[in-house]
Amino acid sequence: MGSSKFVADGVFYAELNEFFQRELAAEGYSGCEVRVTPARTEIIIRATHTQEVLGEKGRRIRELTSIVQKRFNFPEGTVELYAEKVAVRGLCAIAQCESLKFKLLQGLAVRRAAYSVVRYVMESGAKGCEVVVSGKLRAARAKSMKFSEGFMVHSGNPAKEYIDRAVRHVDMKQGVLGIKVKIMLDWDPTGRNGPKNPLPDLVTILDNDAKDEAPVDGPVSESKMAVAEAVAPVADVAPAAEAAPVETY
Repeated sequence: MGSSKFVADGVFYAELNEFFQRELAAEGYSGCEVRVTPARTEIIIRATHTQEVLGEKGRRIRELTSIVQKRFNFPEGTVELYAEKVAVRGLCAIAQCESLKFKLLQGLAVRRAAYSVVRYVMESGAKGCEVVVSGKLRAARAKSMKFSEGFMVHSGNPAKEYIDRAVRHVDMKQGVLGIKVKIMLDWDPTGRNGPKNPLPDLVTILDNDAKDEAPVDGPVSESKMAVAEAVAPVADVAPAAEAAPVETY
């Protein structure tokens, strides 16, 4: 019984996420969060253009609330939708994936569109970025193009905590293109723009506050020869032997 509830929650979230992806693609939809309380269910929609999600005088958000309520058989007044603005758009993989999708649909060249996304992500403070576009790009033969910059981890627990990833499909005239965007976030002790936990291999060098040590501003060389001569013991000089008398004939 317990496992079926987890499956039902997963199916509910997947269908809700897909609905918002189709409905709010132009508004910069960047994911949603479901909070269940005993009184009601709160659904928080993250987007880059929150004003367009709300609509004029809140009309759009009320329409979405009504659709979700009727589709999932929520009682009247037990589900509420909220719109939340994405803090840093350049660090959100879903937002950048949607941005790349619209650029390709407008006819921009793949290489130019991908590099513009990578540059924008790196300027927003990310540690690394990787964009993969695959499909029939120019010729009839399908191929994959990868654009990457910065530092990226691929394995272990940091890959789960630090990597934000998104996948989208673009319906082009020549066929369907696949887009993958991976963004490696930087360590943020506050937890706003990145994970709170530092990377396992992070080395912190502490400052030496000893007052008796003078600061070293540049390279210093010291001669060891004088020290070696002072330390070496002086050998006892033996007295010279007396010369033997020379006999003359």
